[in-house]
Amino acid sequence: MSIQHHKCLIIGSGPAGYTAAVYASRANLSPVLYTGKEPGGQLMITTDVENYPGYPDGVNGPQMMDDFQKQAARFGTDIRYEMITKVDFSGKPHKVWTESDEEIHADTVIIATGASAKWLGLESEKKFSDNGGVSACAVCDGFFYKGMDVAVVGGGDTAAEEALYLSNLCPTVHMLVRRDEMRASQIMQNRVKNKENIIVHWNSETDEILGDTEVEAMRIVNNKTNEKTEIPIKGFFVAIGHKPNTGIFKEWITLDDVGYIKTAADSTKTNVEGVFACGDAQDSMYRQAVTAAGTGCMSALEAERYLGEVGII
Repeated sequence: MSIQHHKCLIIGSGPAGYTAAVYASRANLSPVLYTGKEPGGQLMITTDVENYPGYPDGVNGPQMMDDFQKQAARFGTDIRYEMITKVDFSGKPHKVWTESDEEIHADTVIIATGASAKWLGLESEKKFSDNGGVSACAVCDGFFYKGMDVAVVGGGDTAAEEALYLSNLCPTVHMLVRRDEMRASQIMQNRVKNKENIIVHWNSETDEILGDTEVEAMRIVNNKTNEKTEIPIKGFFVAIGHKPNTGIFKEWITLDDVGYIKTAADSTKTNVEGVFACGDAQDSMYRQAVTAAGTGCMSALEAERYLGEVGII
């Protein structure tokens, strides 16, 4: 089997990957994009997107990603519905292998593999995750629960931030913390405790999410007393963290303690020359479609600049 060689290889197909593809295609880099096992990323399980510019009436996540894909294809991106399973960034050109064991060489690689939300693992959680009231992003979906009581699961900074965000939209926010203390920074803990409409349930875990076609209540259990309590809610937000999809790069790319790719300040450059990272694979803070798209643009522009500097284009 002959080895293919490309100027620009994009791994991942969410807003970051597709935006990188649009810019790389328009720069005549002839990019090849491998979608991975979840083409479109996390937005494929997001029904309503109302905070992305250009969609005044909102759009569902799968439709939005279909629009992104068509735009990338329109400019000539070679989109391949397959996973990259192994990489070797020890020399130039960079080498990657597909799940069918095809070897690909590339002068530049743009990593846009995203991150996956961590879930509790409840069957009822899965039941309501498709626009039924369960979400892993309050900033994305909180607006739909304006004026309704909601719950946030988690005790870290992310959970505290989500609870505070929701407290400005919702009458009551129930925050479930597994221990008798939060892991969040002290300043975030203080903000939560000073918000009158945030009720913290200590030593509490989710026993079940209740409802017919949408969330109507949750049943929680105190892990010290085993006492169970049902609380009426309409929205259930899981904020126990995200896992970046970066495992195949760890031998070559510098990652933080959680697994997010470290990039240079104000850049998408990684520690490997000619390899760039964008979107949720390197963004642990914002995790929004619009910011992912922004870094996708940056990575393509930086890849183009790099190829010019080394004399490939």
